[in-house]
Amino acid sequence: MEKVNGRYELYGNPITPAQTRAVDKWKFMLAKKFNYDPNEKVHLRTHDHLYGNEIFGLKEIVRGGDGAELKIENGVIINTIRMGFGHYRIAMAGASAARAMGFTPYWLDLLAIPGITTDVINWCNSWYSRFSRTSQRSEFFNRHVWESVTTGERTLPGLNAILNNWIVGWPWRFLKTNIKDYTMSSLFKNMHAALPQDIPMLTSHMWNCMGAVSAGMTNVVDMMFDNWPMAFQLTEGAKHAVQSPSGYYGFRVMRGFDDKNRTMKPMPSDAIFYTGHHVDHELVVNIEDDCAARLRRMKNNEPRRLLITMGGAGAQRKLFKAIIEHCIPLIKNDKVTLFVNLGDHKDNWDWLESELAEHLHLIKTYFTWEETRDFTNSIRDNATQGIHVFLHDNTFHAVYSTNYLMRVVDIMITKPSELAFYPIPKIFNQRVGGHEMWGAIRGAEIGDGTVEARTIPETLQAIDLLIDEEDLLEMYCDMIVKNKSIGIYDGAYKSVELATGKKFENTEKKFKIHD
Repeated sequence: MEKVNGRYELYGNPITPAQTRAVDKWKFMLAKKFNYDPNEKVHLRTHDHLYGNEIFGLKEIVRGGDGAELKIENGVIINTIRMGFGHYRIAMAGASAARAMGFTPYWLDLLAIPGITTDVINWCNSWYSRFSRTSQRSEFFNRHVWESVTTGERTLPGLNAILNNWIVGWPWRFLKTNIKDYTMSSLFKNMHAALPQDIPMLTSHMWNCMGAVSAGMTNVVDMMFDNWPMAFQLTEGAKHAVQSPSGYYGFRVMRGFDDKNRTMKPMPSDAIFYTGHHVDHELVVNIEDDCAARLRRMKNNEPRRLLITMGGAGAQRKLFKAIIEHCIPLIKNDKVTLFVNLGDHKDNWDWLESELAEHLHLIKTYFTWEETRDFTNSIRDNATQGIHVFLHDNTFHAVYSTNYLMRVVDIMITKPSELAFYPIPKIFNQRVGGHEMWGAIRGAEIGDGTVEARTIPETLQAIDLLIDEEDLLEMYCDMIVKNKSIGIYDGAYKSVELATGKKFENTEKKFKIHD
């Protein structure tokens, strides 16, 4: 990104001279703090991914080590980062689609590359996690600071201005935040410069995308997250794969991206594409069968299978406790079977085990991928009861276990994060950050989930309705099947298509590849 007349700009929209100076100061601070060497040469190698090779035939790109020389044949690089679980989940969808379309996916996790990438991202992520947890503990902070930061909407203008700048910098929606993030991500260009410039690449976070483009990579597709357009997701020089039509329009016209609320120049049409939701191949291709199984279990009066997921921040324990306590009598009466994915955070299990001390006889645990996989496969056509708790020792299996479990459960209870875009009936509990609100709106409007239940009583009401009645589950399953028929869940395939130039054709669960 070059300055034009002394100011940074994005798609012909400049920031102010003062903001430009602040951006340069920010980059200089990070470069000095983490000893950035602009002349550093990074040597990358590849080997089989420890966790994803069995699932996706996944290869991993690493720095140093005993792997093979970097040689990518018929490959697509999946460039990701752990900032919560959502960005990993998007990357997995890209890897799954690439594999289904005949390509070898190569996994590049910036947090697995020692040096400036790891240092900067870990530093930023620690602050994000801290504020995310605070937002769940303080209604005032959540409403008047975190919602403003994550949406750009102002609730108390004077106070927002003070707190946003003092605590967390600029709101994510505004153009100045985009420029700030790009200059920070340009510190990652030495690593990306070690890759072939024209290799097809999918990115699941804007920092990955910005780092790649800053290094001169020319074939980068950003699989965009959320359903609320925010300027910090854009990277001039990349193709943007957007999951919803409303998101497409908001990004296209850069709606609300100016901090003074001025109308901006739109981004060009060849830089943005409506692709649909980013979903794994194995979930999309089996939608009809999995929805039919849900309805069959319902008609057979089997216990309704509920899946709840707990993210890395562990910020919603009060809600978790209320849901589980509400479900205990239902589990004892064979009305509910509860699946609880605790991710890769053992402290979540320590907490849950203490909370359920009187009900441990109802619980079965699965602490390895093999246990999770084998149990899931065993209940596809068989009944199951009780509480099933999943915990893994690595991020990859912690995230993918939710995806794997989706096919055998009836309803998922989740905050409207990236899981909002998945083809499974959903109860949306309270969001974490204002941007997530629009994921729930998307899910509710296309008919595969509830509206956002913003209080515990509302969440429990939704659980009771979906357990005791049949109309909602029938409607959600019907809509999921219809959504598939019009390509709503094809975002991962379309992203691979944008990166590789290969088209796909869905014919009776087979994907045919042609130029």
